[in-house]
Amino acid sequence: MLVLRAAVLIAATMTTGLVAGVFGLYAHTVMRGLARTDDRTFVGAFQAIDRAIINPWFMTGFVGALLFTGLAAVLHLGQGVRALLPWLLVAFVLYLIGFVLTIAVNVPLNDAIKAAGEPDAIADLAAVRERFDEARWAAYNLVRTITSTAAFGLLCWTLIMSGRVG
Repeated sequence: MLVLRAAVLIAATMTTGLVAGVFGLYAHTVMRGLARTDDRTFVGAFQAIDRAIINPWFMTGFVGALLFTGLAAVLHLGQGVRALLPWLLVAFVLYLIGFVLTIAVNVPLNDAIKAAGEPDAIADLAAVRERFDEARWAAYNLVRTITSTAAFGLLCWTLIMSGRVG
């Protein structure tokens, strides 16, 4: 059971860290770079990036972080390891917030800009970009960056503490 708990906790930490990194990269690089482009470049590049990110590597991390963190919490319900449970539960809730925001806010905005069609066929690219609402997307991305990074930090702390408890 000790090996299983450790393996799941490591998987939770790694996947959460990877996703926090992706969200952070969007916050400090991708969206800032796209903000400096013209409407056609913005729409086309964002569509291409969003299509590319839906892949097994990202989805494994994105969904895996939630599942592994939840499983890690369940595996720490037992006597002797329960001291780690509060850290795991807070990490789970923080990551869940970012997960839900992604599904409720960012994905619908992503889907809407993709549904506008290919940039060459769009008559009013400025209107498509305006409806996308970069500021809203970026604000919610910042929240999910903060929550997933905090969850990652808590999971790192839990790893340290697991060496003392286990």
